[in-house]
Amino acid sequence: MTDRLKLNANLVEALGSALREGDHSLGTVPGLVKRVLIEESWREFVTQRGDHVRHERFADFVVAQPLRGIGASVDLVRRIVADDVEAVDLLDRALQQRHGGDRSKGDVITLADPNRRGTSKDYALRKLRKDAPELHAQVIAGRLSAHAAMVRAGFRPKTFTVRAESAEDVVATLRRRLPLEMLTKVVEILAS
Repeated sequence: MTDRLKLNANLVEALGSALREGDHSLGTVPGLVKRVLIEESWREFVTQRGDHVRHERFADFVVAQPLRGIGASVDLVRRIVADDVEAVDLLDRALQQRHGGDRSKGDVITLADPNRRGTSKDYALRKLRKDAPELHAQVIAGRLSAHAAMVRAGFRPKTFTVRAESAEDVVATLRRRLPLEMLTKVVEILAS
């Protein structure tokens, strides 16, 4: 048990150091975040000073000062891992844990930002994880983008961009993107 807690501490320290050092070390952060989350090293570890540390919530671990945590903000960690879909998904899962506090006393801690919905990648991953696990797996594997999976699942409408520099550009895009039946209907509507 003690060896495991020391290994956890080494992983936590590596993550904290990578965040503090910046520049070239930031590239290692997504991989370290994934390991810390998968192995749940953040939950319990023994620091270099011999302090036994336990965290119930990942957000508490993130903001706790080194050596008890990594001394960062959740938003900073989100931004650094934003390009790693698996890290974004694992981070979102960790932050979506049950709310803490005694609800009967009005002591409720909200872990997720209720404004992070709609088109955000973490919202898409959460929705796919819950309602379309097969598409979620394809996103994590890198075979689909989160947006494409949301469209395929019917959670977002299919959209496309139209260059509007000339009427010819608009028509060319519509011809490429719309089935003939819909294109005919568009022409009818425009002519009326």
